[in-house]
Amino acid sequence: MAPNSETPAPDGPAVRLRARRDLAVAAAVRQGLVDDEQPLVALLDLRTVHDTVHALHTAFGEAGTADRPPLHTFAVKAGSLVPVLRLLNGLGVGCEVASPGELALARAAGVPADRIVLDSPAKTTAELREALELGITLNVDNSQELTRLDRLTAGTTPRGALGLRINPQLGAGSIDAMSTATATSKFGVALQDPGARAWVLRAYADRPWLTALHCHVGSQGMPLEQMAAGVAATYELAEEINEAALAARGRRQIASLDIGGGLPVNFDSDEVSPTYGEYARLLKDRVPGLFDGRYRVVTEFGRSLLAKAGVIVARVEYTKSAGGRRIAVTHAGAQVATRTVFAPESWPLRVAAYDADGRPGTGAPVRQDVAGPCCFAGDLVARDRELPALEPGDHAALLDTGAYYASTPFGYNSLPRPAVHGFTVGPEGVPEFTVIRRAQTVAELVAESGG
Repeated sequence: MAPNSETPAPDGPAVRLRARRDLAVAAAVRQGLVDDEQPLVALLDLRTVHDTVHALHTAFGEAGTADRPPLHTFAVKAGSLVPVLRLLNGLGVGCEVASPGELALARAAGVPADRIVLDSPAKTTAELREALELGITLNVDNSQELTRLDRLTAGTTPRGALGLRINPQLGAGSIDAMSTATATSKFGVALQDPGARAWVLRAYADRPWLTALHCHVGSQGMPLEQMAAGVAATYELAEEINEAALAARGRRQIASLDIGGGLPVNFDSDEVSPTYGEYARLLKDRVPGLFDGRYRVVTEFGRSLLAKAGVIVARVEYTKSAGGRRIAVTHAGAQVATRTVFAPESWPLRVAAYDADGRPGTGAPVRQDVAGPCCFAGDLVARDRELPALEPGDHAALLDTGAYYASTPFGYNSLPRPAVHGFTVGPEGVPEFTVIRRAQTVAELVAESGG
């Protein structure tokens, strides 16, 4: 049946990913991971996670030098589940955190301090003090935060790398909310504002303990060229700071460049596009000095590491027709697909149809809405979409949902958080599941709400 996917290269990675997904959905239904009591479940393909991390290491390894390997960190907000962070840590990927909670998750996953990076535009003094005590890398957002650090570091040498986050003010991508390098972005030091560059140079000249520099221009919707331009601006500023340090103190000051993350995800098919290899080659072409061994490169990829590995499977509860439009009412809506429901033009998702036994749907495609359970009219994950006709007891699968969707659910209507299961498919084609997060019980939900 064609409507569930596209026509990728025969026996390529996309074909294998789809085959594993189909096996996992059928096994989840057969084993009761999704049923009347638990009509919603999230699945994570651990093989895809391994393959994606390997592709990241390979791409930047080929671009750089063996004696100065990059530090890859995972943006915890994209998958805030301790077992996932533990898996990534075992694959050589640390954590980028943006809150006390995310830092606690990273530590619970066993991520060492030298592989944790703290970013946030609103760090409290207590958060800064904890970061200094732990020795994690700290990216300073603004001049007032830097003044706080002056007091906290007085007379001491910080153990972790400290640096400023800059905003090169390069403009927005196609999704304004995901663009962090606009002229008026809330993040970092606005580098093109009057006097800002001179202030940054003075800040480093006065503080030899500032040894890093950070920039992240945005994520989904950002063209690779714009991402590379942000890295180039960061590199040029680092070179200027190091030139001044060499002249004043006879040594370079900035040792690491954090180039952020944000590689866009292709939500139109199972193909990975763009790839880490394409991005690394573009960076090597645009900013060759980045990889010559003088700097340790730090990355903060999130969505692109997990998105393709995930699928959310929801049971179809009812079907109806309104105004000539067929509607399938399922258990996956705004509580797990928040961005898709509230900003469908920016965050469209593919939906695949499976029958009551978890097998790919084979019926003739018909136009239909796929609705969620939340009590507002816009709770739709797909509008007027051609799919095999969904019937009560069938399953709707939201594809490319390994990042953000199930790991950071929205508490609308007090819907319990769904279970998340990792899976691997053995050589005989039999999926094996492991619990990443068990389903939230109603009693736990009541307790969480002060009951």
